Amino acid sequence: MKLFALLLVPLMLVSCGDGRHWSERAAQDRIMLVRRDPETLGHKRIVYQAAAHPDFASFLNSSGEPDFIAETSSDSRQYMILYYLDSRNAFACRSWRGSQQRMEFAGPYPMTKKETELLQELKENSIHTADSGIASGRLLMP
Repeated sequence: MKLFALLLVPLMLVSCGDGRHWSERAAQDRIMLVRRDPETLGHKRIVYQAAAHPDFASFLNSSGEPDFIAETSSDSRQYMILYYLDSRNAFACRSWRGSQQRMEFAGPYPMTKKETELLQELKENSIHTADSGIASGRLLMP
């Protein structure tokens, strides 16, 4: 029994961390609602990215927080798409792993009527608790 407990210690230590890598993995290849209260994974991701990339913080200061973000990555790059429902525009962002400064932006790109309707419906039907549904980065299908 003691040996089993000793084997569990490394696993417990791995789970103790700053949460950055967990949230990056959770955000991978997802569309996330951005909401402050209750805070969503999408909001946590833009806060983290703004702290890591001054360019992104400046972009958010001038454009405001998006309604949704999508994130994906490759070996050396991270990509985000920011969706603004009111203006029906999206922006693409690209950064390089290990570079805490530089982020490139492209857009605005017009969102299609279908994209806007789908995201608006997701926003309206989101569950208002922080640990469930789209608030936590999980998409719920009716």
